[in-house]
Amino acid sequence: MKRVLSGLIILFAVASAGCSKTEERGLEEDQEASLPYKEAEVLADELQIPWSIDQSEGIFYLSERPGRIVKIEYGRTERQKVVLEQPLATAAEAGLLGFVLSPDFSKTKEAFAYYTYTDGSGQYNRIIFLKLDNGVWMEAGLLLDRIPSGQFHHGGRLEIGPDDKLYDTTGDASYKPEIAQDIHSLGGKILRMNLDGSIPEDNPIKDSYVYTYGHRNPQGLAWAEDGVLYESEHGPSANDEVNLIHPGHNYGWPIIVGKESKEGMEPPLFTSGDSTTWAPSGMAFFEGKLYVAALRGNAVLEFDLTSKKMREVITGLGRIRDVYIKDEFLYFISNNTDGRGTPLAKDDKLYRVPLADL
Repeated sequence: MKRVLSGLIILFAVASAGCSKTEERGLEEDQEASLPYKEAEVLADELQIPWSIDQSEGIFYLSERPGRIVKIEYGRTERQKVVLEQPLATAAEAGLLGFVLSPDFSKTKEAFAYYTYTDGSGQYNRIIFLKLDNGVWMEAGLLLDRIPSGQFHHGGRLEIGPDDKLYDTTGDASYKPEIAQDIHSLGGKILRMNLDGSIPEDNPIKDSYVYTYGHRNPQGLAWAEDGVLYESEHGPSANDEVNLIHPGHNYGWPIIVGKESKEGMEPPLFTSGDSTTWAPSGMAFFEGKLYVAALRGNAVLEFDLTSKKMREVITGLGRIRDVYIKDEFLYFISNNTDGRGTPLAKDDKLYRVPLADL
């Protein structure tokens, strides 16, 4: 396994007069610009717009938006074909997005995936079963179809919660943000389902997949050790959010953004404010802190749930799409080949950093 310098740069502390702490909804955000020197290990390179990270028995599987799964085992990379029932959409931000292995993957070789497709009636997102057979992933079953899609804002994060339910984030399809407030629409939501695609009896809205609503473009989900769910989502230009999720609640989009408030709508736990954008994507939890991939922020962000402070813990590697924590290591993927970044040599990459070094 090749150890290389990640390219993370030494930033010098700015003068104390230039540092400030701002309040967002009564919560402090630490905007420190100085970071200690760090070294990251590159586990795989030359990835093609990677989107999701998962692993089983030490073997990593990454989804790539153009429609491949990358298997990374003992320093060897294998790009595996994915055979889908519908043609992948080529719209911006679209493609093969969320990907999570089944809890019994080592026996069944099954996974769940979320992808954007087109047919004769338009463009949509769907959630499917995938089955791995001789190095090829086949679409083997449909869980949910006709999730709204548009030019942007597909959502797409899939995670299996501690309750063994499948959670999915969906976007507002960009040109019709009002669907986020419509509980009968699947767009602009966090959805929750059983692993066979049926609706759980204890969902907050009877006979509905909708778990929460009023979301713009959510792309991150993570659970704390006590089972509390957190979510990250893109705001309009700025006002990105990290939210504490309560089943059945309304998170405001497009009626309120950032620090705005309205009765019956949940304010964010953290927000980037009116002049800053993170473009947060995948997230993970470890020892009271949330680690969030930031695309426009070009960083991995750490949100301390006790101190209510935010800081950048990884910089200098460009756009970061997803993070994953296992055995006290933070894994993350860059996303500089997505057409919006500036690729470094052999981008994109899967990196690893000890959490103790952050």
